Amino acid sequence: MSIDGNDAAQSSTSAGKYMTFKLADEEYGLEILKVREIIRLMEITRVPRTCDFMRGVINLRGKVIPVVDLRLKFGMEKTAATDQTVIIVVQYLSAAQELTIGVLVDEVLEVLSIGEASIEPPPSFGSTVVDARFILGVGKAEGRIIFLLDIGKVLSSGESEHVVERAAASGAQEAAQL
Repeated sequence: MSIDGNDAAQSSTSAGKYMTFKLADEEYGLEILKVREIIRLMEITRVPRTCDFMRGVINLRGKVIPVVDLRLKFGMEKTAATDQTVIIVVQYLSAAQELTIGVLVDEVLEVLSIGEASIEPPPSFGSTVVDARFILGVGKAEGRIIFLLDIGKVLSSGESEHVVERAAASGAQEAAQL
C-alpha cells in the first residue's frame, strides 16, 4: 500500500459496473461502459500475418471487427469453442483513436456493481497468468475474486493499430471479392 494514497485513487476510478466472464477457471470483468454488445460465436475470417491471439475478423452488420482471443493473448491454452463461447464487442480509446474490437471469451457470467471498498490494487504476483499492467484492480463480489481488466492496456497501442489496420485491409479484400 502506498503512503501517498495512489492506491485509493486507483480504486475509486475502478469502482463501477462490470461485465464478468470466464477464461479457463478464472473470472474477469470489463467496464460495462466499454461493452457495446455480446454476440454468439460466428464465423471468424483469419487475417494473414497477424499475431496468434488475433483470431481474425467478423462482419457485424456490414462493419469489419477484429477479434482477439483473450486466452491466447494471456498465454492460456487454446480450447475448442462451446455453446457458451461468445464475442464481447468493446469500444475504447487508444492513442486518441476510438477502436472497436471483439474479444473471444469462454463464457459471459453477469453484470456486477463493484464498489470502491471491494477493489484492491492489482497483484504484483500470483496465480493469474495475466500481466498486472492489464488489471485495473481485483474485485471481490459474492465471495468471488474477479480480475478487472483495463481493455485499453490489454492491447498496446501498436498492437491495436496493427489489428485494426489488418482488419481494414481484410475488409477491403472481402468487399473486392463481392
